[in-house]
Amino acid sequence: MAKWGQGDPRWIVEERADATNVNNWHWTERDATSWSKRKLKEVLEGLVVEGEAGRCEIGDLKHVEGEASCNSRKGKLIFFYEWNLRLSWKGTVKESGEKHKGSVEIPNLSEENEVDDTEINVSKKKGEGDVLKDLMRTEGTTKVREALRDYLKALKTEFTLGMILPTKAPVGQELATERKPSGSTVQDSVTPQSLDMVGVKIPTARIHMREVFNSPADELYSIFTKKELVQKFSKCPAVIEAEKGGKLQMFEGCVSGEYTELVPSQRLVLKWRCRSWPDEHYATVALTFQDVAAQSELELECKGVPVAHEESTRQCWKKQYFEEIHILLQQSKDNME
Repeated sequence: MAKWGQGDPRWIVEERADATNVNNWHWTERDATSWSKRKLKEVLEGLVVEGEAGRCEIGDLKHVEGEASCNSRKGKLIFFYEWNLRLSWKGTVKESGEKHKGSVEIPNLSEENEVDDTEINVSKKKGEGDVLKDLMRTEGTTKVREALRDYLKALKTEFTLGMILPTKAPVGQELATERKPSGSTVQDSVTPQSLDMVGVKIPTARIHMREVFNSPADELYSIFTKKELVQKFSKCPAVIEAEKGGKLQMFEGCVSGEYTELVPSQRLVLKWRCRSWPDEHYATVALTFQDVAAQSELELECKGVPVAHEESTRQCWKKQYFEEIHILLQQSKDNME
């Protein structure tokens, strides 16, 4: 038996609070089937296809058969998925106003083929209206492929949040990440000197982000504290007890925590964690809201993020929070107009 501090580090449990899967060496698997069915329904249903011939809309996901999973081995993520899908569509011919229906079939969406090479079959019920069938075969197929890419992107980022466990890293390690602003993002960075030891004894980092939203600060504050609004942008049931000591649970339990400070329309402080982090380890998230002309700026400071989860945590806030809140605000604006 190897002495302490000797031997292959991949097999040694050393200074780990959870004492499992050191350096992510062992095979772990997470079933993505149920999550995928919801995500496929979300990205495909309601797609609108318009052209000179008329307007079509994809309806229900009538048939969804298959499975998906994500596996971690030697610190790498491996994806398996195979789906047989059938969707309904309906449309209206622009010149005549005639209405027609049909279906879209995707017999084999899998990791073995690129999305561009995936077979997509469009059919229409008997009768006239082939111009709509042609529209669905061209523009409609393009829209469906874009939606399938969105599903796969979410599978590889949103679903995998927290799958790579923390590894033993030197306490003096520094993190430095540079990103150019895009869209309405003002700043998205990790403070280089932010590495410290918080909660259980693992290396942690501090994430600092700023985002500008097209809403006043009080409205943006409500999106983080009102259950119905949280459920709208997260697209999942949530537990929101917006008071000091109140509980927080989102994304089907992937994120949980507690409200520790609330200053209406100005500031929120949370104990915040991902389900796959070491037990009882929480980050401290401070959200500061400030009106800027007709918009508002949100500043996020997240202290105590496990080093191995720094990137997935930043993507969680960027993709699952900020981008979805932008969509919610735009939808609210469209409904008012």
